[in-house]
Amino acid sequence: MPDRLALYPGSFDPCTLGHLDILRRAIRLFDEVTILVAAHGKAGLWPADQRVAMIEASLAAEPDLARCRVATFNGLLVDEVREREAVAVVRGIRCAGDYEHEWGLHGVNRTLLAGFETVWLPARPELAAISSSLVRDVARHGGPLAELVPAPVAAALVAEPPR
Repeated sequence: MPDRLALYPGSFDPCTLGHLDILRRAIRLFDEVTILVAAHGKAGLWPADQRVAMIEASLAAEPDLARCRVATFNGLLVDEVREREAVAVVRGIRCAGDYEHEWGLHGVNRTLLAGFETVWLPARPELAAISSSLVRDVARHGGPLAELVPAPVAAALVAEPPR
């Protein structure tokens, strides 16, 4: 039986503890999960290769995430699903607004690729308020980052704070 691969797409600009929590839960459901870093992230804080390197450093600290891979993508998600033969896309949901947005994306993706499946995982309540944009704001003002992002990301934010 082939491995059951799921894709976890996003800008990850920056990767947060909420992202890693969704990843930890997704890897229990699938044989492998590939984090797909959008080559052109929404915020443009870091280039894709730097975001990939920080995620890989964060994963290296967690042996239970050894079946996770990181790659970049540019283009339509359905093309990545088809090319990689993924069985599902994983998305985290923090609030009702996220669900509405994700529902629309799922509908379009399902129209473009019959059989497209999305697995939505709700954020744990203690992590639901963490978003990449709020992390950038905290870092911009020199706030504490340890409870928001993995250590490699925190170090990068301290070394190169957002403007």
